[in-house]
Amino acid sequence: MEKKPLSLQVDLDQFIPATEEEKEYMVQMRASSTFFKDGVKRLVKNKVAFVSFIVIVVITLSSIFVPMFWPYSYENQLGVTPGKPVDASFKNLHPFEYGSTELKRIEAGEKVFPHIFGTDDAGRDYFIRVLYGTRVSLAVGFFASIIVLVIGTLVGSIAGYAGGKVDLILMRIVDVIYSLPDMLMVILLSTVLKQTIGPAIDGTALASIGSNIISLFIVFAILYWVSMARLIRGQILSLREQEYVLSAQATGAKGSWVVRKHLIPNCISVVIISAALQIPNAIFTESFLSFLGLGVNAPMPSLGSLASDALNGLQSYPYRLVIPAIVISLIVLGLNLFGDGLRDAFDPKLNG
Repeated sequence: MEKKPLSLQVDLDQFIPATEEEKEYMVQMRASSTFFKDGVKRLVKNKVAFVSFIVIVVITLSSIFVPMFWPYSYENQLGVTPGKPVDASFKNLHPFEYGSTELKRIEAGEKVFPHIFGTDDAGRDYFIRVLYGTRVSLAVGFFASIIVLVIGTLVGSIAGYAGGKVDLILMRIVDVIYSLPDMLMVILLSTVLKQTIGPAIDGTALASIGSNIISLFIVFAILYWVSMARLIRGQILSLREQEYVLSAQATGAKGSWVVRKHLIPNCISVVIISAALQIPNAIFTESFLSFLGLGVNAPMPSLGSLASDALNGLQSYPYRLVIPAIVISLIVLGLNLFGDGLRDAFDPKLNG
């Protein structure tokens, strides 16, 4: 039945029940997801951040697992046998060169594992030393970022939630630390702590770690938490006026409970991102101090100490400086790009 143009008659065709195909076409339901899943999807779509993550994972896994089956040790001097003269042919080998005894074994039909990066001036395999140096630098960066994360989150959450005189005092302490010259204070503290901690840890389990590494952790605990504290304080200040916080306070919840259960979980994405961006800063600082001789204790290598040792034979063996410099650059650049990707993926408010 056709409807006339100016008629008020109801068009019954509009009330026919929709078919299942029409319902599926009209109703497009989004699959249920979580904040973490959405962030991971955005992170994977960021090709630069994802490639940087793959590079960091490959470098980390190589530094952990390759030394397990590598035939050479980072501290073993090749050509040195107790009761026999030192074989100097193992010192300063170029990549894929062999010592005199290894050449004889090859002529006899034996298989000898090559020295991919050659050896250093003490006759130690340089490839395994680069791997161990990478492991040490990554471990120092990771644990230093944890120290900064714990102290910065604690101070920032107390200052942001308590406010008033507590906030005033803590922020003035932060301003004083900010005013100090970073590199000068790091060098001075590392030198002083090295002299005071060394005798105190002799004969203890901490002696295997070394006084330099412990002093480096103390330096991070003293100086590098202020940026994290300011960031957490700003987040807490913006969240403490929310309705759920006021509701918890009205029911008699303690301040520590509100901070642990409400405030910190709601700014955890910012905390994780800041911690990820703190790791390359810690690695660069460790490499810088090791380059100056204030890093790990010999014979344990780090990327900075390897670069420092390479200066003695820079003209003859420039690759010894280039290799650790490239590894440091890859780690720092990869972590910075991955941290930027985390920020874009898990804190989309920063992108407007």
